[in-house]
Amino acid sequence: MASIAYAFKVLCLSLLFIVVASRSSVKPKVFNVYRHGAKPDGKTDNANEFTDLWKRACARKSGSSKIYVPKGTFYLGGVEFVGPCQNPIEFVIDGTLLAPSNPNDIKQDTWINFRYINNLSISGSGTLDGQGKQSWPLNDCHKNPNCPKLAMTMGFAFVNNSRIKDITSLNSKMGHLNFYSVHHFNITGVTITAPGDSPNTDGIKMGSCSNIHISNTNIGTGDDCIAILSGTTDLDISNVKCGPGHGISVGSLGKNKGEKDVKNLTIRDTVFNGTSDGIRIKTWESSASKIVVSNFVYENIQMIDVERPINIDQKYCPYPPCQHEQKGESHVQIQDLKLKNIYGTSKNKVAVNLQCSKSFPCKNVELIDIKLKNNGVENGPASAVCENVDGSTSGKMVSHNCLN
Repeated sequence: MASIAYAFKVLCLSLLFIVVASRSSVKPKVFNVYRHGAKPDGKTDNANEFTDLWKRACARKSGSSKIYVPKGTFYLGGVEFVGPCQNPIEFVIDGTLLAPSNPNDIKQDTWINFRYINNLSISGSGTLDGQGKQSWPLNDCHKNPNCPKLAMTMGFAFVNNSRIKDITSLNSKMGHLNFYSVHHFNITGVTITAPGDSPNTDGIKMGSCSNIHISNTNIGTGDDCIAILSGTTDLDISNVKCGPGHGISVGSLGKNKGEKDVKNLTIRDTVFNGTSDGIRIKTWESSASKIVVSNFVYENIQMIDVERPINIDQKYCPYPPCQHEQKGESHVQIQDLKLKNIYGTSKNKVAVNLQCSKSFPCKNVELIDIKLKNNGVENGPASAVCENVDGSTSGKMVSHNCLN
C-alpha cells in the first residue's frame, strides 16, 4: 500500500514538473512592427500601425505578447497604449522612435503614453528621440501665459508591477519619463540626455507613486535629474549618475491644496557631476497644504563641483519677487533625515544649506561624515548654514558645522 502511495506521489510530481517546464518554455507571440506595416523611413507616421498592433497584442488571451521594434527610424505621432491587457506584455525597442519636431503635431500631453497596465516590460537598445530643440525656445510659461503646452516623451499612469530597462531617451521637449500613480516599477540601465540649458527637461518625474526602484542609470538634463512629487513613498535610488541638471529634488511641495506626504526615500551610491544642486528638498514659502516629508536616507554620495551639494529650501521661489513675509512660512514638515558619507567638492563656499521653516522647523536631521571642500572662486573652507533645524552631527565634518 505504501509503495502504491509512493508511486502515485512520484507520478504527480513528474506531471507537475512537465507542466511547469512546458509553461516556462512557452515563448511569447512576437508582433514585429515592420512586418505589420510600419515603415522605418523616419518620415511616415506609424502611429496607427503601432496602436493597432498594441490592441492585438494586449487582447491576446493564450499567452504573453512581445511587440518588437527592429533597427531603423520609426517616425511616430502621439500614441497611447491602454490596458488592461489579458497577459504580460513586452515592448522591445531596438530601433529609434522619432517624435515630430513641430510640437503642435503631438496633440496630447505625452508623446508615448502607457495607461492602466500590469506586468509591462519595456527594454532594448533603442532610442526615444524627442526632437526637442525646436520646442525649447517656446518654454517660457513663467512669463508668457499663452505658452504652448509641450509634450513629455514617455508617460506611465496606473501601471503596476512593471519595468523599463536599457532604453535611451534623447532631447525631450519637456520631461523625459513621467510616472503618475505607478506602483512596483523598476527602472534600470536607462540613459536620459538633453543639453544642460534645455528648459524643464526633467529626467524622471513621479507623483503619487510607491515602490519605485531606480538603479544603474545615467541622467543629464536641463532640469531635475529625478523629481519626486506629492504622494510618493518607498522610493529606492542607487548607482545613478546625475549631470548636468538640477540634482535629485523632492518637490516643489506645498503649492497646491490636497497634496500628500512624501516618505521613505533612500538614495545611495550616487554621483552628482557639475549640477546646480545635489541633494535638494524644496517647498513653497507660502503653503496651501500641510504635509510631512519624512524618513529619508542619503548615503555614499559623491559631489563633483556641485553648486549647492546639500540644499533644503523652504522658501522656494523660482521667479521672484515673492511675498512669504505677507503670506506666511512653509507648512511642510521635514523630519527624520539622515545624510551619511557625503563627500566631494562644492562650487559655493556654502556647501550645506538647511533653510527650514520657522513655523515648522526641520526635526531629527542627522549629518554623519560630511566631507565637502570648497572648490569655487570664493576662498576659504566650505561652510554650512542652518535655519530652524533640530538635529545632530557625528563623524568627520570637513564643512563647517552649524548643528549642535
